[in-house]
Parts: sequence; C-alpha cells; structure tokens
Amino acid sequence: MDNQKIRADFPMLIKHPKFIYFDNAATTQKPQSVINAVTNYYENNNFNVHRSVYSAAEKTTKMFEDCRIKVAKFINAKDSKSIVFTAGTTQSINKIANGYYKYNLKKDDEIVVSIAEHHSNLLPWQNIAKQNSAKLKFIDINQDGTLNLESAKKVINAKTKLVAITAVSNVIGTTNNLEALIKIAHQKNADFLIDAAQATPEIKINIQALQPEWLAFSGHKMLAPTGIGILYGKKELLEQMHPTQLGGEMIEHVDKDNFKAKDIPYRLEAGTPNIEGVIGLSAAIDYLQSLGMHNIEKYCQNLGQYLYDQLTKINGVTVYGPKKRQTGIVSFNVDNIHPHDAATYLDFNHIAVRAGQHCAEPLTHKLGVNATLRASMYFYNNKSECDELIQQIIEMRSFFNGN
Repeated sequence: MDNQKIRADFPMLIKHPKFIYFDNAATTQKPQSVINAVTNYYENNNFNVHRSVYSAAEKTTKMFEDCRIKVAKFINAKDSKSIVFTAGTTQSINKIANGYYKYNLKKDDEIVVSIAEHHSNLLPWQNIAKQNSAKLKFIDINQDGTLNLESAKKVINAKTKLVAITAVSNVIGTTNNLEALIKIAHQKNADFLIDAAQATPEIKINIQALQPEWLAFSGHKMLAPTGIGILYGKKELLEQMHPTQLGGEMIEHVDKDNFKAKDIPYRLEAGTPNIEGVIGLSAAIDYLQSLGMHNIEKYCQNLGQYLYDQLTKINGVTVYGPKKRQTGIVSFNVDNIHPHDAATYLDFNHIAVRAGQHCAEPLTHKLGVNATLRASMYFYNNKSECDELIQQIIEMRSFFNGN
C-alpha cells in the first residue's frame, strides 16, 4: 500500500501533518470519501427512510438498504435480514442481552466471557446473570496475554448457554482463536457471540466459516461516522428477540390494546435510524475494500511488530502481550512514570496515545498494573511516526529522571 497516497485521503492528516494519531482503537479518522458521502446525504438526499412514497425518499431508502446488503457481504453473512443497524457495539450487545438472553436464561445457567473483555462485553452479562440468577464465568489468559484454550475447555460446560468473546483485545491487540473457541462452545450446545469491534477495521470476518450465533461491531472504528453499529444474528434467534425499543416503523399493525411487530430486521430498529451513519458506513466499506482487507491486516500487523520490537529495546519500558504481534495495537508502560503523565508529555510533542484502563479494568488488573499506555495504529500510520514516538519516550525518560 502507498502510505503517502493513502494519507492524502484523510483531511485531518493533511491539515495537521506534524500530529501523530496513535489512538485508532478508540476511533479512526475519516477519509474524504466518507465525509463526502455524509455531506451528499444532507445536501441532496435528506429524507427519512421506509416511510414515504415520493421518489426522493424512496431513493434514500434504497441507499440505506443497499448498505445492509453491503454489510452482509462484508462479513460474508448469507442473508441481509440478519443485519440489524444499531448505535454501535455497546448497543448491539445490550440488545442481545436484554432482548434475547433475558428471556432465555434460567437459574444456574452459565455465561462465559474472558478476563480480557471490553466493559461493553462484560457489564451486560454481569447484569443479566444477576437478574436471572445465572452465573458468569471467566476464561483466563496465558502469561503473554493470549487466551488460554485449556481454561476455555474447563470453563465451558453443559450449563453454558452463551460464550461471548472479543475477536481482538482492545488493550494488548491479541487475536483470539475463534474457530477453536466456537467449536468448544458448540460441542457443549452453547451459543457464541463475537465482539468484533477491534477486528473489523483490520481483519476479514467470515460469518459462514465461523458460524457464530451473534456478532457485533462499530462503524466509527473502521472509518465510518460515530453512532452507527451492526448486530448480526442467526435469523432464527433474531426472530425470537424481544424488541428493546418500541415505536415508529417497527410495527405492522397497531390498535388501542395491542400491536403486531414487523419481520426482522425492522422489528428491532424502532424510530428514525442513523441514516447518515449508515450511508457513511457504506462509503467506509467501499474504501476498505478498495485497499483490500488482507493488505490492511498485513500492514497493521507489520507496523505493530515494528513498534513492539523498538519499544522492547528501551530500558525501563514494559510491553504487554505476545512477542509475535497480530494487530496494530501495542500497550506498554514506562518505569516510574504514570501513564497519564507520559501521555501528557507525548501530547505536548504532538503524539496522541491512550492512557488508562481502556474500558477493560479486569484485564489491567490481571496484567498487574493500574493503567497502561496504548499506541493503536492503522494503515495511514507509518514507521517514521513509530520512530518519533520511540525518540520522545527516550527523551521523556531523561526529562522525568532529571537527566
């Protein structure tokens, strides 16, 4: 991939050439094509969807529904009716928890997650387990941060009703062996949910190969606007889901006492949707596919490996996760410097990294720390930016040590 040519597609990078953005796991920058798609919607196609019979609104509805088809193809799902538009991964998982498992978990049933989950794939299951008197169990990680499959085999059993696992850790960037985990879950007749929020920006997802019951991801982490996400579910499960919101456009018929909901996916999409977000997501998928997901995965993997290798050469820097990197996410700490102080120092030098627990507090505790620094890179980042980060860390150590 031509990194300089790619960077020219991103207005923020053009306008701020000295600014190094290493917080892509939080949200990615947007290419001009996505910005143009959203602008074009507001300038030329600003009509509500699924409601009106006039031709202009019908055109917007077609744009909206074409994105549903495009998303299904992007993750290789069989049927676009399995695609539900949401506000993001958090809402998708909450819909699954409160619309399905709330009604399908009995006392002493078990839900299994890993200790490395983002809070969005932990808190809903904590809540549902308490409400339904079910049990929440955890798969442990190995010393290098990879998921322990032996632990998974012990924790997942005949009482397990759902296994909910992230595809990629948002803290240490490890990719989980989804094929093996799904096989273990299905052998025990348990459902499987993939939190793909950190995977879809870099890694090709193949629903038909993996065969999970559920999958969730966010648009804003893969070039699209904020506030748009995807819930994939097997059709037979979506048809059993209770809508977590009621209102306009999700109904077939209403009388004074009752209503009849529409078929999926519309029964799960009450109210006016995030139309501009869907149209922006459509443009984002086009952009990613123009580069090739395999090319993006390889580039981010190589960049993550490069930064990991350079960081490990610095005395007093601890890097978390396996030696062989799989993504562009690298978390680390600098001895005797609090991550927040380090992030502030780097900010003064025009480098944006994340500092904290990264919405995965149980994992940071498992790593034996209160917080880490996280540099998360994407295909518009490059090795020269990594070199600048390394140089600033070296100078920062001297600054804080009074040298």
